[in-house]
Amino acid sequence: MNMEFKCKLPIPSEVKDKYPISKEIQDIVVARNNQIRDIISGKQKKLLLIIGPCSADNEESVIDYISRLKDVQNKVNEKIFIIPRIYTNKPRSIGKGYKGMLHQPDPNKEPDLYKGIVSIRKIHLRAIKETGFTCADEMLYPENHRYLNDLLGYVAVGARSVENQQHRLTASGLNIPVGMKNPTSGNLSIMMNSIEAAQCKHTFLYRGWEVNTKGNPFTHAILRGYENKHGQYMSNYHYDDLQTLIEMYSKRGLNNPAIIIDTNHSNSGKCPLEQPRIVKEVLNNCKYNRDICKFVKGFMVESYIKDGAQKIGEHIYGKSITDSCLGWDKTEQLIYDRYR
Repeated sequence: MNMEFKCKLPIPSEVKDKYPISKEIQDIVVARNNQIRDIISGKQKKLLLIIGPCSADNEESVIDYISRLKDVQNKVNEKIFIIPRIYTNKPRSIGKGYKGMLHQPDPNKEPDLYKGIVSIRKIHLRAIKETGFTCADEMLYPENHRYLNDLLGYVAVGARSVENQQHRLTASGLNIPVGMKNPTSGNLSIMMNSIEAAQCKHTFLYRGWEVNTKGNPFTHAILRGYENKHGQYMSNYHYDDLQTLIEMYSKRGLNNPAIIIDTNHSNSGKCPLEQPRIVKEVLNNCKYNRDICKFVKGFMVESYIKDGAQKIGEHIYGKSITDSCLGWDKTEQLIYDRYR
């Protein structure tokens, strides 16, 4: 076997024992999870805004960013519910580059998965303690979810993972909303199959255990655009796209049908400054069409302190080292424009 076994990592319960949650934090998690589920189900009419850096590359700047969101949330609380993004795993199309805080808690140093596990738990804990926000993370590796499952408010399954059986089955055992992105090919049937699978009960192998799940009725769709056969970016947030997905939902009879629009990635053509325009267009369609208004529950926005992106080693505070993001001033404007 061409594989070196470097070290045995602690199991999730050991890490949780070392970095536990208090009763106060537990109460915050439960209260926010209930609100998020109510928004997905339609019991609450607030707009979900899942927003933050493409990847959580630096604890201080990420917490700084989330602290700024706290002040904004207080002003828009009547209509908007903010879930900050703390994405600690970064999928790479060809396997090269920064793979996230789990792999490299310091992007300038070699991978260290033990330090990474500790770092991702500490940053999610710190976000709740200092801001009261439970956050979103991507489930890139299903077996790692239990290191954070007592802290998260929202989970996304990415475009490259949505066809994977283990992701679908693990999502079926989560008690928080899970957003399934359409695959990079744009095939909506694949995404819908993933949602349906995650809403069902399953028995499967997980972390060396035979487990039973009850199904997750809050699994739903995220539209993030796609690439055509020529590798060109194609969007799927327009009126006709939403109508098509609503029809597919109606034929399936799934629980809590919901759509989140990812405003970056292929939808923006990887141009983050397009994100405010995309939000505006979708909300205008919501005003025009009752079904679209009913199904669209919110947006996923890539945003950080500084516009754009930088290379690792440039050390520009609050600027993404992965995909380009919308800067803070434009982010504030986007949120307040939607609140009015």
